[in-house]
Amino acid sequence: MVKPNYITNINAIQHLSEEEKRILQTVSEKFVFRLNDYYLNLIDWSDPQDPLRKLVIPSSEELLEYGRWDASDEDTNYVVQGCQHKYSTTALLLVSEVCGAYCRYCFRKRLFRSDVKEAMLDVVDGLEYIEKTPEINNVLLTGGDPLMLGTPKLRWIIESLRNIDHVQIIRIGSKMPVFNPMRIFEDKELLDLLREHSSVHKKIYVMAHINHPREITSDALKAIEALHEAGVIIVNQTPVLKGINDDPTVLGNLLDKLSWAGVTPYYFFVNRPVAGNSSFVLPLEQVYHIVEEAKAKTSGLGKRVKLVMSHTSGKIEILAIENGKAYLKYHQSRDGKYGKLMILDCPPTASWFDDLPNNEQFWEKPTKKTDSVVSVNQLSPIPQKKRPSN
Repeated sequence: MVKPNYITNINAIQHLSEEEKRILQTVSEKFVFRLNDYYLNLIDWSDPQDPLRKLVIPSSEELLEYGRWDASDEDTNYVVQGCQHKYSTTALLLVSEVCGAYCRYCFRKRLFRSDVKEAMLDVVDGLEYIEKTPEINNVLLTGGDPLMLGTPKLRWIIESLRNIDHVQIIRIGSKMPVFNPMRIFEDKELLDLLREHSSVHKKIYVMAHINHPREITSDALKAIEALHEAGVIIVNQTPVLKGINDDPTVLGNLLDKLSWAGVTPYYFFVNRPVAGNSSFVLPLEQVYHIVEEAKAKTSGLGKRVKLVMSHTSGKIEILAIENGKAYLKYHQSRDGKYGKLMILDCPPTASWFDDLPNNEQFWEKPTKKTDSVVSVNQLSPIPQKKRPSN
């Protein structure tokens, strides 16, 4: 299998000027930089505003004061280190602390700090918790990117989950189908593993992170087809990002290309107020109208996508924003408020649920379930140590 060359030093990007490298070196010391030569070649370097460039190349705007490290308070969801249990039937195993791609908007950029250890290569405690909790019928492998793990390690995790009778669905959150598609279609051992454990009654899902239609290349389509042939179901989720996909024509094209490839458009996310992400943020009202215009350009298959905020209290679906009012409901709820309708004033500048006046009436901030995870919102923004490239 041919492996792409990974780049972790901004100075190795020949397309950048020396002045750009000097400025961006400071950014990459705070927020990790990681890229590969496959994706590097998808960027239109003649366009300073190229959306794929903005997805992966640092920007000085990341140093602006904004947001928190853990904007959805994931530290309150841990039951043991490396395992979150926020919604009754779903558990998250953070199995990898490395991403193939480090997307600049990443909502878990805290994982790549040298002083934060949330993701666990040893997930025995998490597996034991899942085994003794029969209400959990689906498990999301996340991190980081689980497909950055070697296939033997991934096999051990998947086989361990398949030995737990009440786990019906295994989900793998990954950008690899478009960031390093060769990892998928050239790895027979990986495809055999997926084929073996994605059955009629117990499916494996890949939760793809495809942000822009230009990421769906011929190689990406080969990876998607290989996953389909292995019995895997693929769905896609992406935030709506300023300067990247905040155009109804671009989003509509993405919905078309996904549905044509047999990938279910699953979620459009409102970008979380995470440290360093200010340049990607759009007002809620604008996001809503962009999404509705994009959906108008695609078929009913593309229209299946839901616009949500992954808030501390749950996944909040945006039903409509009209005449200064936001019409919302709990699509998922940590407190059992599924389907709860919320009608709140929506100021033009509001970009998150917490910005809506009187939102506090619908939720209370939870406390941590375990002391094994540091609250990263209390940590200082120290420079990021360099990580190895393999």
